[in-house]
Amino acid sequence: RPAQSAQPASPRGQQRPAPAPGQTPGPTPATPPPTQGRGGRGFRFPRPRVRWVFLLLLAWIAYLVVVPVLAWNDVDKVDFEPDGDRPGDQPGTTYLLVGSDSRGDLSPEERKRLGTGGAQGQRTDTIMLLHTGSGPNLLMSIPRDSIVEVPGHGTTKVNAAYAFGGPKLLVRTIENETGIRVDDYVEIGMGGLAGVVDAVGGIEICPENAMKDPQAKLDIEAGCQEADGATALGYARSRKTYARFGDTQRAQAQREVVSAVGKKVVSPWTVLNPFRYWDLNQSVPGFFAFGEGTGPVRAGLWAMAMTRVNGESGLTCGVPISDLAVNWDPERSKQMFDAIIEDDTDSIPRKLCTPTGLPKEVTG
Repeated sequence: RPAQSAQPASPRGQQRPAPAPGQTPGPTPATPPPTQGRGGRGFRFPRPRVRWVFLLLLAWIAYLVVVPVLAWNDVDKVDFEPDGDRPGDQPGTTYLLVGSDSRGDLSPEERKRLGTGGAQGQRTDTIMLLHTGSGPNLLMSIPRDSIVEVPGHGTTKVNAAYAFGGPKLLVRTIENETGIRVDDYVEIGMGGLAGVVDAVGGIEICPENAMKDPQAKLDIEAGCQEADGATALGYARSRKTYARFGDTQRAQAQREVVSAVGKKVVSPWTVLNPFRYWDLNQSVPGFFAFGEGTGPVRAGLWAMAMTRVNGESGLTCGVPISDLAVNWDPERSKQMFDAIIEDDTDSIPRKLCTPTGLPKEVTG
């Protein structure tokens, strides 16, 4: 009987079945090496976990977009553009920032806590121009007691324009006096400043001297320190603690506070902290009003610009004045206004851009 041919063993040591008559046996298939993973077992990349991370990221982006859009729907819009002749279009963008002295948005308990008193009516406690363009951002205070020509009301204090005719008359007065076209308008109420400061977790203020003003609920030491909303408001509005330069020095404190708020608003922690982000956005409708035509993107650009008004990235000044009666200096103020009109803030010297608006040699 013919000898039976030996067959190659299978990987498990068993014989492979004999090939059919006429077929040539094929090669033995290689056994793939085991995939090494934790504990010697096969390991697969956790794709479901990646999908969850991706979905959470999309949800977070949607949250960042939807929250301010929802808040923006409740923001008051202000008709601020006056009728008649106005300065023509100018390069860059100029915002008028007005701090309203009205107490209408405060409850009696809030007025007592913040020390605002019970005054009624519409007045302006803060007036600032913010210019952004090709050069450094410029934040310039206009003291509310500045003596100007208010159309239809003669020569009087600039904040009277707001009392007589609201935003439109204030814009017309400032445009007539400076030649600068106001492109956008931002208004914050008396309680708004305190509310926004609290919403961003407080700000840093750096008073040069200890300040105590019972009427403004203010009692702070000299030097840099954290301030809550009530303290920041008192610091910005106290009229009795700035003995040397009076209202011009108070305007300097107001610029310090609003720029510090702007810096906190766009800080990474504000964006990454969902509770702070929510509180901040929900505080906007109750405290801020924006000019008609201003959208959330333009408002965001304003907030970002407010963070770049100090140091090398910007300039913060008082309108150039001749004396502490806040009469504007004819030559120096024109030089400042022309630089803004021409979007040439690079040309503004430090001796012109002073904290109080007085000449550098006077302020020391």
